[in-house]
Amino acid sequence: MKKYIKIISLVLIALIFIGTFVFLYQKSQPKETAYEILHSQTTDLVQTTVATGKIEPRDEVEIKPQISGIISEVYKEAGQTVKKGEIIAKVKVIPELGSLNSAESRVRLAEINGRQAETDLERMEKLYKSKLVSSEEYEKTLLAAKQAREELQAAKDNLQIVKEGITKSSASFSSTLIRSTIDGLILDVPIKVGNSVIMSNTFNDGTTIATVADMSDLIFRGNVDETEVGRIHEGIPVKITLGALQNMKFDAVLEYISPKSVENNGANQFEIKAAITVPDSVTIRSGYSANAEIELQRANHALTVPESAVEFSGDSTFVYVLTDSVPTQKFIRRQVQTGISDGVNIEIKSGLKSNESVRGLKKEM
Repeated sequence: MKKYIKIISLVLIALIFIGTFVFLYQKSQPKETAYEILHSQTTDLVQTTVATGKIEPRDEVEIKPQISGIISEVYKEAGQTVKKGEIIAKVKVIPELGSLNSAESRVRLAEINGRQAETDLERMEKLYKSKLVSSEEYEKTLLAAKQAREELQAAKDNLQIVKEGITKSSASFSSTLIRSTIDGLILDVPIKVGNSVIMSNTFNDGTTIATVADMSDLIFRGNVDETEVGRIHEGIPVKITLGALQNMKFDAVLEYISPKSVENNGANQFEIKAAITVPDSVTIRSGYSANAEIELQRANHALTVPESAVEFSGDSTFVYVLTDSVPTQKFIRRQVQTGISDGVNIEIKSGLKSNESVRGLKKEM
């Protein structure tokens, strides 16, 4: 029994030794390296850059009151369309006590002067009919009476404006009725009934009653890096992609490049604007985030290879051209002159012919 155990042990040791030897031998053998084979081809190559920004209406107007007071009525809400001159809200005037007192005093004084002027006119008319006074004196008295009537009416109108912000004779031009100044869509109505509002003046911007915009005329507003702004110009086509409508692209035309840069995260960038063409069947909301794809350079019918096949060494570029594939792959290193790149393929201006095969990435064996 012991003899058989000894034999089995020796066999196992031998097998382990042989296996270890084979393993070490295989590990010491050089592995065959295989590369992906890529082919040069002729195609149109476009180099682009992407500017990030947002969509906004070209004309966006903040409607502000012409008078201070309290909102008594709100006739419109966000999302509704409005025509120029259409009423959005109504303001109730809260008179200032000093102004009110002055206006009332003016009315009382105008009434006293008016009654005196009418009395003088009646007396003068009797004297004029009796030919006891000249026509010149009569006309002066008549003029004074007319002036007194006008002053009384002006005082009453002023009192009504102080109290209500409107007069009966100018109801159609009332400053208490807040009207839209353009045709468009109401984007926001930040006020409610009962809110206090103030008019715009030299010292205050005034309270915004509503924001109205023409949503039929939209623009893309974004920024381009200073390294790329020199290669774009007004009038070039732009492709717009929206974050909310990722499966759609919209045509646009670049119409503005800022002459002055702004610093953004340590980089100098220039603001750009592009006019967007939107089909009637598509609804775009103000403030959508968007990307603008702008063409920087184009090479038509260019000889290209995948950029991964190009070796960059200092100011020179090289490719490895396939010379033989049997029994093993053989390549020759060749210097080439490159052109523009779209991030995937790169233009080869010289040093390579069409349909030549080049070395790509190493394959996993």
